[in-house]
Amino acid sequence: MSMMQQLDRWSIAHHPRWLVILRILLGFSLLFKAIVFISDTVSLKLLLNTSNLPDQEWLVTIIAAAHFIGGILIILGLLTRWAVLLQMPILIGAIIFVNARSDVFASGSEFILSLVVFILLLFFFAEGGGPVSMDEYLRKNKQL
Repeated sequence: MSMMQQLDRWSIAHHPRWLVILRILLGFSLLFKAIVFISDTVSLKLLLNTSNLPDQEWLVTIIAAAHFIGGILIILGLLTRWAVLLQMPILIGAIIFVNARSDVFASGSEFILSLVVFILLLFFFAEGGGPVSMDEYLRKNKQL
């Protein structure tokens, strides 16, 4: 039995139902952030300009699309670990490069939100979608 199968088995056996609500809230927060980024690309470009990364133009599209797709997948609990894994580099970048700016860090709200979302992503990477997810539904109904 592979390590992922053992982790899935443990996750299903020890997954309280309130974690489903937490997973869905995490997905909605990522989806909301994607909509904010899509509707206001100028502010995202300004945030990326402070990170001193070369050629940030393509990052705007990648970040918004990754949050949008990842948020929907996390809400549904479909390919949950892959969706979480897709979000992690973006949140690491947000914590290290973007939120390290002095004016944002002084207020602390964006930094704390990014940190909380990253911790939740780590948790759901280990936990998976849980018993109330499309992952579990597809696992139970393989013969369909």
